[in-house]
Amino acid sequence: MADPARAARLAQRIKVLVAEALRKAVKDERAEAITITDARVTNDLQHATVYYTVLGDSAAAEGAQDVLEAKKGVLRREVGRNLTIRLTPTLEFVADEIPVNASHLEDLLRQAKERDAEVARLAEGARHAGDADPYRQDSASDEASADADYDGEDESDSVELHED
Repeated sequence: MADPARAARLAQRIKVLVAEALRKAVKDERAEAITITDARVTNDLQHATVYYTVLGDSAAAEGAQDVLEAKKGVLRREVGRNLTIRLTPTLEFVADEIPVNASHLEDLLRQAKERDAEVARLAEGARHAGDADPYRQDSASDEASADADYDGEDESDSVELHED
């Protein structure tokens, strides 16, 4: 079993090799829209997962998936020729959903910003329903309530110490 650092280095190398092989060895116009974004290799270096994105609509994405599945052997052969390891890892291609998720997140943030601006606009001319400080009390009533709470005994006087 290889260490994770070696697997990470190998994954980066596989990413570059697959991208080059798509450009040079695969003679299909649908492969031109494919961008290799990431690759992951298992710690035993037997399997590699290659993540890709496609420039275009869903038809282009389906075409790219078809090309990758059809040319998987050619891509694996190119990777095996350029790697210096005993066994060439199997390749699995997975569509990268990060750009789609990022776009969705940006839309949500834009909507939240618009709602915040609307709330700020509505609060611009608003006033408090009651007093500005509803917990404020008059100073005369404060002194009266403080005198009512004090019954004249000091707590320190009521403590008795017994020495035996």
